[in-house]
Amino acid sequence: MERITIDKNEYEIIKDYKNGYNKDEFISKCTDYFYDFDYVVGDWAYGKLRLKGFYDHDNKKRSEINDFNNLNKYLHENCAYDCSYFVAKRK
Repeated sequence: MERITIDKNEYEIIKDYKNGYNKDEFISKCTDYFYDFDYVVGDWAYGKLRLKGFYDHDNKKRSEINDFNNLNKYLHENCAYDCSYFVAKRK
């Protein structure tokens, strides 16, 4: 998959479901708020990209709401049904 660098933070796109990954949109939406997370998930709703940060399960900053192990739950409960999305893993 593709690798991308945003303000010295390197990410690897590890999942691109239904062509949800758009490099230019990701760069424009990924602010310094997301730089601390192990993963950034982008999903599309009403033609707009929404980002959500997640941590690895062993990260001390992890809570139930941002545990990457709960990604499927997040997609099912907080995203449009079968929406396009991508997962970027911070390197």
